[in-house]
Amino acid sequence: MSTAETVRDGAVRDGSVRDGSVRDESVRDGAVRDGPVLDGPVRDGPVRDGPVRDGSVRERTPARRAAAAWHADPYVRALHAGRGPLFLRRADGWMLPLDVERWCADADAADRTVLRRCQGPALDIGCGPGRLVAALALRGRPCLGIDVSQAAVARTVRAGGPALCRSVFEPLPGEGRWGTALLIDGNIGIGGDPQALLARVAQLIAPNGLLLVEAAAADVDERVRVRVDDGRGDMGTAFPWARVGVPALLHHARAVGWNPVEQWTARDRSFVSLRRTPPLPRSATER
Repeated sequence: MSTAETVRDGAVRDGSVRDGSVRDESVRDGAVRDGPVLDGPVRDGPVRDGPVRDGSVRERTPARRAAAAWHADPYVRALHAGRGPLFLRRADGWMLPLDVERWCADADAADRTVLRRCQGPALDIGCGPGRLVAALALRGRPCLGIDVSQAAVARTVRAGGPALCRSVFEPLPGEGRWGTALLIDGNIGIGGDPQALLARVAQLIAPNGLLLVEAAAADVDERVRVRVDDGRGDMGTAFPWARVGVPALLHHARAVGWNPVEQWTARDRSFVSLRRTPPLPRSATER
């Protein structure tokens, strides 16, 4: 454990998560191809590099319409440049800076506190340009990134991480068999409804799977509509988003059957690990 990391409320409980959960023929040889979702086990082994051709990452269904802002020019230009400025702008004019430079860099010390807690095959929800997926692949861990931005997925694949251009609310490979799911860099805000997102993630991970979430540093619980803004007058379309600090995250998590396992901070970032509440045993009269 790094000296930059502060752990509270106990340690991660022991529990086995079997490796191998997802195979999707749309991810192989380093390219992202459109194709059917195939359930099956995840094969262990390295992620091979390969080219990403223009047009190899395509929209699949109308389910991603609400995320059209992440295809807007300000976001795409920032990913291509590897830097901001880039913000989420609320209707009242308040702007949240987005740390594009960190997203496009290699995993840092705070990220590594997340990576070493991963168990079994890992699903990075809202993977962005893919630094966490690439780091997991480099460690030889089966993994997959998903993101609604074609530019983000293409950059992830070029970095060496397998990725699909898909919403978390669409059908995904290996549902119910992922050992770990990640909601990092504020991605607990996806869809603007943390409880709905947490309920969806519960469908994706294995019964003893682990969810690793980054919460806002502030004690906040808000659901808003925002736009991607480059600070120079170029903005995307409005979409729903949420921001939750640790207290609000724990409240929403418990409401949909998640138990907190661990809380820690690293480099002024706040993280929580969660597991599903096990179902109560049925009584003899219910059997």
